[in-house]
Amino acid sequence: MIKKYVFLVLLLPSIFLAQEERYPVFDVCKGADIEALKECFYTTARKYFFAEFKTPTVVENEKFNGIVNAIFSVSIEGNFKLIYVNTPYEEIREEVKRVFKVFPKITPAFYNNHSIEMKFELPINFPVKQNSSSYKVKPSIEIKKESLLDVVAKTRIADSTFLEHSSKLNVPFTHRNYVDYEFALHKAKGTHTASKPYTYNEVNNYYNLTEEKKKFLKPNKKTWLGNKVWNEHLLQVKKEDYWFTVDFLFDVQVGKDNSDLAYTYNNSRILNVNGEIGNNFSFSTTYFESQGRFSEYINSYITNPALSFKPKNSEGLVPGRGKTKGFKTDSHDYPVAEAYLAFTPNKHMQFQFGNGKNFIGDGYRSFILSDVSSPSTYLKMKVDLWKFQYTNIWMWNTEPSISSISDSNEHARKYVAAHYLSVNITDKLNLGFFETAISAGENGIDAGFLNPIIFYRSLEFNRGEDAGNAIIGLTGKYKLTNNISLYSQLIIDEFSFGNFADMSDWKHKFAYQMGAKYFDAFKVKNLFVQLEYNRARPYTFAHKSPILNYGNYSQPLGHLWGANFWEAIAIARYKKDRWSGSAKVILGKKGFDLDGQIISYGGDIYQSYENRSGDAGIEVAQGNTANIFIADVQANYLINPSNNTNFFASLSLRKFSPNTTISSSPSGRNVWFSLGIKADLFNWYFDF
Repeated sequence: MIKKYVFLVLLLPSIFLAQEERYPVFDVCKGADIEALKECFYTTARKYFFAEFKTPTVVENEKFNGIVNAIFSVSIEGNFKLIYVNTPYEEIREEVKRVFKVFPKITPAFYNNHSIEMKFELPINFPVKQNSSSYKVKPSIEIKKESLLDVVAKTRIADSTFLEHSSKLNVPFTHRNYVDYEFALHKAKGTHTASKPYTYNEVNNYYNLTEEKKKFLKPNKKTWLGNKVWNEHLLQVKKEDYWFTVDFLFDVQVGKDNSDLAYTYNNSRILNVNGEIGNNFSFSTTYFESQGRFSEYINSYITNPALSFKPKNSEGLVPGRGKTKGFKTDSHDYPVAEAYLAFTPNKHMQFQFGNGKNFIGDGYRSFILSDVSSPSTYLKMKVDLWKFQYTNIWMWNTEPSISSISDSNEHARKYVAAHYLSVNITDKLNLGFFETAISAGENGIDAGFLNPIIFYRSLEFNRGEDAGNAIIGLTGKYKLTNNISLYSQLIIDEFSFGNFADMSDWKHKFAYQMGAKYFDAFKVKNLFVQLEYNRARPYTFAHKSPILNYGNYSQPLGHLWGANFWEAIAIARYKKDRWSGSAKVILGKKGFDLDGQIISYGGDIYQSYENRSGDAGIEVAQGNTANIFIADVQANYLINPSNNTNFFASLSLRKFSPNTTISSSPSGRNVWFSLGIKADLFNWYFDF
């Protein structure tokens, strides 16, 4: 007997015109009239499924409570075929697959006297009860129907195009695209959302990527060029034990701001290769060859002459990308290369080695680890086991403003070892624990930091006085409803417990974040709203030896603004069909240093805290205080779902008002309009 209760709703078929269609027919339903065939199909399918389905032991032991949706079809030959199951349990997926395999062959559905394939959805409500077979069911949400020819063409294209969706490759991390994935993970139980980027197979457990993208395919494109522009990768090779795709992409944009610049532009030619070998090895490589001229305040940032920022033997630093050399008279040439190899030995573990970016956090910003700095060499291990997700990241970072001790022509190297443990305390509450250690030297990373389960703070302390730097942190996430999540971070760089009563002590170096996400906000489908507050005390993430700060390539590894600030953010995103749009407003206050002075007020993490302004009376936004207001809106139109190519237009307003003029950041109001075509592969932050 079945021990649990399944709530079953079979959707109306998702793809066909409703003129003359007949549902699939079980043998027991033969002879019934057309209207009765539908109900007979639902009833008989329910009977077969529940008579065979056995709840896996692990699901019973863990007392799983939730809905698992199985999408299946009846083929043109009359065979049942499982398409997709959104479940955190591989055991449920295998059991559902087994059940459909024992279904009998039946008479397929017909449309205009032709046999057709019909798709249905089966929501399974856990725990399952014994009387499920007697429950009266009826069809639910009807999906938009399409012509038979379009459906066949879209299915063919999707099956041969979206190979990465079943892979262990990273889903390119952009805040805009990750809203859907995070919503799916948020609604499910036993998930972890902080460690990014996600992998395709990780997302596919909860979100049907292929079904979502397939609706954007254009089957009427019959030419080679039409398919490459709207539907497919430039090149795709698929064999029995390996596959790879090649794309030549662009980030081409032009714009104008309210400065004396004639116009702004960016011209990136991008080569992107992805693939898998066997079931365990994945690879990805992306090369960007770029030239650009940006809005006035960004150009001033790039050419900032400060010794703590400007790369040696270089003309500047493009935020988030890397060194630049001059191009023509007032533009920048900045190549970037990213790549990684991934090894996935089993369903619980993955190892990656590459050059790129990682992000840990649930917010738009992160103090723990963000993706605002240039790509760096990293080794990552991620383990998913029961209620735990454990992420280890080792980074080989570079500081281009500091010369290597052994070779003045070589940039100094630093090494960061970080681990993050995410624990699902309950179905609603998740807590995370973070620790990182920063070291430097000519001998590379200390072998002790390669131990994935050691406490770095103790190891760093025993290596020698001020031989490194350690930071600890705590995160929290609470599922308020199926549509609302609350999240937070607390990072402690240093804290003077002996002077706890005086919070103006300079040794109180910490930062915190509070935020909320609202999916399908105000009952509007695909409307997303996010509110976030960030605050960092002066001198947080800095060190008396700048090489040991929490940074990479002259930018923070945490929040883009460094330290000595507060910031409030409001973000709204909405999408409909191929169109999407976003609006963002940032209001904040930050304390800067004064030009030409060596005194540090704690905002620049690349200044030594030995040059601090004092030991007491330390307040957030002290020094050369600047009020910052940023607002931007952006609209996107999806061109090719295979490589995330979009047409976009954006308009931003920035008001920067310091007490005293800063050479690296123009005061006043900056308005910048830009439009173009780009592949959506990474986050690019200009909101500083």
